[in-house]
Order: sequence, then C-alpha cells, then structure tokens
Amino acid sequence: MNNLPNLEDLNVFVHVARRSSFSSAAAELGMSTAFVSKRVRLLEQNLGVRLLHRTTRRVSVSDDGERIYQWALRILDSVQRMGDDVSALHREPSGQLRIASSLGLGRRFVAPALSELAERHPKLDIRLDVQDRLIDLIDEGFDLDVRVGNEIDPHLIAKPLARNRRVLCAAPVYLERRGTPRTLAELASHDCLVIKERDHPFGVWHLQGPEGEEQVKVTGPLSSNHGEVVHQWCIDGRGILLRSWWDVYDSLADGRLVQVLPDYSQVADIWAVYTAPLANSAKVRVAVDYLRQYFAERYSLPED
Repeated sequence: MNNLPNLEDLNVFVHVARRSSFSSAAAELGMSTAFVSKRVRLLEQNLGVRLLHRTTRRVSVSDDGERIYQWALRILDSVQRMGDDVSALHREPSGQLRIASSLGLGRRFVAPALSELAERHPKLDIRLDVQDRLIDLIDEGFDLDVRVGNEIDPHLIAKPLARNRRVLCAAPVYLERRGTPRTLAELASHDCLVIKERDHPFGVWHLQGPEGEEQVKVTGPLSSNHGEVVHQWCIDGRGILLRSWWDVYDSLADGRLVQVLPDYSQVADIWAVYTAPLANSAKVRVAVDYLRQYFAERYSLPED
C-alpha cells in the first residue's frame, strides 16, 4: 500500500457498510450513488483489498472489509475528537451533531430545542433522527440519544433532563361505558391501548404501586408503535392508556382524559445518553446543557 486512505473515502465506506446499500448511504450523505460507488472503489484500489461483495440485490461486507470497517470507526472517531478538542479550546462547538429520539418526544421537545440551539451555535450541523426503537450510538454513528426510560446500559453515560413517569389514563366516555377499574388486576378485563415503546415489553405493564412493583398482562383491539396515534385513540374513548406524563398532561388538564388508578405509575425519566469517548466533546456538552435548560423551563412533573 503506497498511499494512506482518504478520510472521506473511509467515511463513505462506513456509511455503505452500515446500510448494506450504496443508494441508502448516498441518500444519507447527500451524494449520488455513482459517486459513493466510485469512492469505495478507489478506497479498495488504495488498500489493495475487496471491501464489499456486490450483487444485483445486495451489498455485504467482506472479511477484509470488516477489519477495515473497525479500523475506520476508530480513525474517524479519533479525528472527530481531535476536532472537538480544538473546538472546546475556542469555546465554539462545530461540526456535525447527530441526535436520535423517539417520535413523540423528538417532535414535541427535542426538535424545537435543537432549532434554538442551531441559532445560538451556527457552526453546528445538527441532524435529528426520530424513531421508536433503541439505537446503537456507536454502530449507527449517533452522538446523542434523548430517550425515555431508566433502563440504560452501564457502558453509556446518561445525564437526566427531566423527571417523568408513565400514568394510566382514559377518556370519560370510555369510563362511563365500561366502568372505572379499582384494582390493577381489573385492567386485564378492559380494553387497553398498547404501544410498542423503545424499552417497554409489549402487552405487559410494570407499575409501581402501594405494594411495590407489580405487573399486569393487558390486551385490547387496538395497538400501535406510534404513541401519538394511541393517545388519540384514548381521547376517542377506545380504551385505557399507559403513557408518559410529558405527552398526556395537556389532555388531563383540559379534561379530555382522566387519570385511572392514580396510585400506580411507571418511572420513566428523560435522559440524554452518549458514549464515553464523547464525554469531553464540546458539541455534545453544549447540546446536553441546552436540553437540560430547555426541559427545566418548559416541563415539570407534579410531586407524588
């Protein structure tokens, strides 16, 4: 190998390897598919190895490609941290900042906060991805995940943004039709609106109550992976919902929903989660600090 690999080519290859697709990587990078294919081909020529197996249907990483992929991740991370250190010295964060969050929380709180953050720090290139699944920060190339729920892997760093809990609620019209449950066990005989949360077992509700943690298996005719859809079904009187306070407090305040079994709830605080190598990143630190300020000013959880 006579020449060192081009950093941009390494970055392009990493995106292709993650997506197993030239077209998906091209869309993510804002490049043409032909240009992405050309950069990977030049990288292969430079390194003297085949990085990818290409067929008409799919792209897969070769054994050599897997080794280069791991090296590329380390190299690109080191270069990024070097830039972060220089930015920190000048107290002006810059560069791309990739943030993930769930659909509802991302739309309601994270997106407007990032809009203001971008105005304050114009050298940041901020990208927000919203999806209701747990993401792998390192493998998927995210700097920060704003998530709900207290089960966080110990290898991750988590800073609290706001206290939160999931509560049970229903529309008055549903309770008039079906009656108000008096015990947790009675939920099993009610229509419950089940959401496939990022960290929530589907159809099993774990709640803290007077006797400690209890669980109940719930079912109902309607379920979804989209919290806002299920929230509306609840307002329509279709069943009982377990949902975060940040999402339902307006509906509870105006009477569209009422709380059910108020002695039971599920702790689900809001966190900014990132990895150890990014702990000293200027852009991540600025984003976390601003998100904490944003939530403190606009969100509060009532005391038990």
